[in-house]
Amino acid sequence: MKKITIIIPSYNEEKNVVPFYEEVKKYIQIPGYEFTLLYINDGSKDHTIEEIKNLSKKDKMVKFISFSRNFGKESAMHAGLNHAKEEDAVIIIDCDLQQPPALIPEMIKHYEEGYKLVYTKGKTRKGEPKLRTFFANWFYRIYNTHTDMPLDNGAKDFQLLDKVVVDAFLKLKDNYRFVKGIFSWVGYKRKCLEYDFIPRRNGKSSWSFKSLLKYAFNGMNQFSTILMIVPVVVIITSVVLLISNLLLYAFQIFSLAEFLLGITLFIGIFMLGIVSYSGFYLLYQMRRQVLDRPIYLIEELSEDLPLE
Repeated sequence: MKKITIIIPSYNEEKNVVPFYEEVKKYIQIPGYEFTLLYINDGSKDHTIEEIKNLSKKDKMVKFISFSRNFGKESAMHAGLNHAKEEDAVIIIDCDLQQPPALIPEMIKHYEEGYKLVYTKGKTRKGEPKLRTFFANWFYRIYNTHTDMPLDNGAKDFQLLDKVVVDAFLKLKDNYRFVKGIFSWVGYKRKCLEYDFIPRRNGKSSWSFKSLLKYAFNGMNQFSTILMIVPVVVIITSVVLLISNLLLYAFQIFSLAEFLLGITLFIGIFMLGIVSYSGFYLLYQMRRQVLDRPIYLIEELSEDLPLE
């Protein structure tokens, strides 16, 4: 009997806890497998934890970990992986039902074929907000151009991980983690499953544009060389603009020279801002790594779950 823990990051999902449970139960009656549903309450401000506790009283398959505050989805996934590291495999899936539990049997099928990592992606971005789609497409384009381990555009956190992948993940000491990048970096035989966009059934996404931008910037910082290229681009642009200004003054084309000087100042200030922010961000991440604070803090957990 193989054991698989389904890790379910949950933040303000009180209306989705039970519907998710009812949906996922339809697809985990698989011979030869024993499943655990591990909800990670990421400091929810609603009644998410109460809904989870009620479920755990009715079904011993349901376990939970509740954080002392909101630490973010990356931390929730890390906590789940840490507590399920002795299992044969884990499945990570969101509680909002935008990722179809119906794919779980197919994931198990490919797992039995020898794949160590079975991940998912959207077939298209149809149905997503257009502005979010625009920036997401550019993120993947820039990221994949400047990394040795590219990501599929539209790749999701919904995936099955063999124990060997979980062990590799937990060996990394990065304090602030870009999980998609890490799972790409560790390698191993992998399989991709695609599915159509599914709208949220209840509630609204906790991902704001600001949080998505921060998430993308962190991914660039950890696994892409783009931030190393920015200062080089600034230097080259500055030199080209300076030479152009000198040539215009030399030929006494003062009107164009003054116009170009204004453009130069504007571009210079803009690029200086980018470089400064990048530098301060990198220093902040280095400081955070050196401080080595806990990735998350647990307030309470199921009685039969071991303490770390």
